[in-house]
Amino acid sequence: MTPETVELARLQFALTAGIHFLFVALTLGLATTVACLQLRATVTRSPLHTHMVRFWGQLYVINYAMGIVTGLVMELQFGLSWSGLTHFAGNLFGAALAMETLVAFFIESTFLGLWIFGWGRMNRWLHLGVIWVVTLTAYASAYWILVANGFMQNPTGAALDGDTLVLTDLSALLTNPSTLTAFGHIAGGALLTSGFFVAGVSAYHLRRRTEQREFFGRSLRIGVYTSVPALFLAVATGGLQFGHLEGTQPMKLAVFAMDGDEIDALQAAMIEQFGAGDYTPPGLARAAGLVMLVVFAAMFWILLVGALLAISRKVIVRFRLWHVVLMAAMPLPYVAMISGWVFREVGRQPWVVYEMLTVDDAVSDISDTAMRASLITFTTLFGVLVAVTIWLMARHARRGPDAVTLGAGELGGDTSSRPARDPSEAILTFVGR
Repeated sequence: MTPETVELARLQFALTAGIHFLFVALTLGLATTVACLQLRATVTRSPLHTHMVRFWGQLYVINYAMGIVTGLVMELQFGLSWSGLTHFAGNLFGAALAMETLVAFFIESTFLGLWIFGWGRMNRWLHLGVIWVVTLTAYASAYWILVANGFMQNPTGAALDGDTLVLTDLSALLTNPSTLTAFGHIAGGALLTSGFFVAGVSAYHLRRRTEQREFFGRSLRIGVYTSVPALFLAVATGGLQFGHLEGTQPMKLAVFAMDGDEIDALQAAMIEQFGAGDYTPPGLARAAGLVMLVVFAAMFWILLVGALLAISRKVIVRFRLWHVVLMAAMPLPYVAMISGWVFREVGRQPWVVYEMLTVDDAVSDISDTAMRASLITFTTLFGVLVAVTIWLMARHARRGPDAVTLGAGELGGDTSSRPARDPSEAILTFVGR
């Protein structure tokens, strides 16, 4: 294959994985928010909190649906463009992806369907249990993805058998530090994304002087006070990841620190061990890491001030400048998450499986023309999906809680005794509006 094929394959993976990651971040965090709100609504029988579950839950469902579509493309891409990776590490990599598929596409999706159409058909405690199954399986899905990615960052629990890897230690694979610290980092980032999203949408309505001041005032406070501990979790686990780099990927750490002597020494050592080549990651890795840190600092100051302002109910409702800041800050967690992902992946170059399989050896043996056509197709498809998702999310967020169709007519109380609607009617109502 030509160098152009390799670069096209890398660009395609970066675009598709990055866009899918945007959906995952909000889905994971918003599922947790909705589950906690429904716990409060179930225990207290509060109509307000039930209304909040329905409003934020509908936005969660829209985002989840688009995330599933992009996830399917991700699974397809490994077989099309990265056959060298699947041949070399498929015994481990494929098993982790298979577990993620079982969790996400069977358990999580099935229970999400039960939750969507269970309003008015289930006892309220059973309905609560369903959304918590959805939430916990979402985290399990993220964990299995990170098992695969963590192995590529720090190969553990495997040994070479000919030209392929075989599993030798399941415990080492599942408890890989590159997996566990990344899992905590993703969890913190997802909650941060959800918190900024909830606060930003709420600020939009409060700035417009909506009649639903109590609804969005409480939602704004929830968003801010969810984001504060989430930020500290993300920063703490991010620090742990930097600490592990010295032992697992010293070249990535040296590039980030711009330590020229260390870079030269590591380059010489790798040439001696693996043969001639450039083992220094591109400058994009350091740039992405710096962007991540700058954005985290910006979010810290926004949340520090916001946590103080959110104490006062009058400030929450009336402070329009703060509302504008929260609306403008909604993209920040996305920027931090994507730049962090770029630092993690690009900083590993030229390796796909660190010090075991290079990018050149992992790419499928296909022509430049086929790779270019694939890139154009996937880019177009994902561009349409992103545009549609943004339009749907903005439309439903702008219309407010009164226009929500999820669980319509089932506010508060035990719904187990209420008459059940025909499922086809529920589907048509939810999609049609």
